[in-house]
Parts: sequence; structure tokens; C-alpha cells
Amino acid sequence: MAVATRTTRRNAALLLGAALVALTATACNSTGGSTVSTEPKQTSAATSAADATGSAGTAKPAESKPADAPKAVAKPGDTIALKGNDPADTADVTLVKVVDNAEGEDEFTHPADGKRFVSVQFRIKASGKKAYSDVPGNSAKLLDAQGQAFGSTVADTKAGPSFQVPANIAPGESALGFVTFEVPKDIKVDKAQFGLDSGFAPQSGQWKLG
Repeated sequence: MAVATRTTRRNAALLLGAALVALTATACNSTGGSTVSTEPKQTSAATSAADATGSAGTAKPAESKPADAPKAVAKPGDTIALKGNDPADTADVTLVKVVDNAEGEDEFTHPADGKRFVSVQFRIKASGKKAYSDVPGNSAKLLDAQGQAFGSTVADTKAGPSFQVPANIAPGESALGFVTFEVPKDIKVDKAQFGLDSGFAPQSGQWKLG
């Protein structure tokens, strides 16, 4: 029963992913290129705290950074604001945590010889006018220090629940779930990326893990 359920989920994800790829291929991308955002979104709490400190006069005003100063780099716990091909399709995506060497949910779920599971938990908030309806597993990938990319696998682990397939999130609401990857045992996972429209949006977010 567990094997049949897992096979059904895998087939559903693959079929939906293929449909989304076909739809995206016919869409017009007005940006003319793609970008990778590595800068975390400033939270309203942080902004309010900074404003309160400045208005109280209890601290010196922050010095302006030079134009060539390095920007903050997103890491686990940070949120990145992402855009889709449709201007109304936006989402705030947070990489919550990474569980390396994750254990399969049951006795039938285990990585292939010489490989391991890495489960990454994301929180997706539909921040635009449109609902988020996609397969998060198609949107995420891991990179090692050499830049080799690894796509997700359809597997549940004891790290926690995976996203539903598809994940449907109403505007203003959010969903939490794990995306699992099967990677070689000997590599060091260095970065994670996530893009809307099953990864075909003109922008992807990137988090530094190491």
C-alpha cells in the first residue's frame, strides 16, 4: 500500500509538472532574461524596531553604506520575495530549515546506494493577487560547492510533512512543507534555490547553506 501510494504521488507530480512546463513554454516572458536574488526581505518587525530606535534618539543614526558595500546574503530562516511570469503572481518564500541525512518515512522509503536524503522545509506565502498553485518540488533545487545542481525527489521523510501536490495557497495565506532531495553521500550541500512557475519564472531566490 505504501509503495502504491508513493508511486501515485510521483506520477501525479510528474504529470502536473509536465503540464506546467508546457504552459510556461507558451507564455511570454517580458523580462528578457532571468535573475537570482540572494538578498533577504527585510521584515516589518525589523523595520519597526529600527524606526523606533531612531525616533527615540537612543542610538546613533545608522551610517549609510557605500554603493559597493556587499549586500546581505539570505540564509536559513530568511525570506525572499519572488516574482512569477504574471505580475499578479508573487510569493514570499522562506527557507525554514535543512535536515541532512533525513530518514525515510517508512521501511520502503530510502535513498539509493551511495546517496542520502536532504529535506528542506519551505514556507510559501502567496503575496500577490493570484493564488499560488504549483508543485514546490519542481521549483526547488540544491547546489554543491562546485555549482552542480540536484533536483528534488518524490519521497516523504521523518523530517516532516511534504507539500500537497499541487500546493494551492490563497492570496495572503501561506503553506509549510518539506521538499526532499536525493544527493550523493560525499557532497557538501552549499546553496538552495527556489523559483515560481515550477522554476521557470524570470527570478529565483537563493539561500546560502554552508
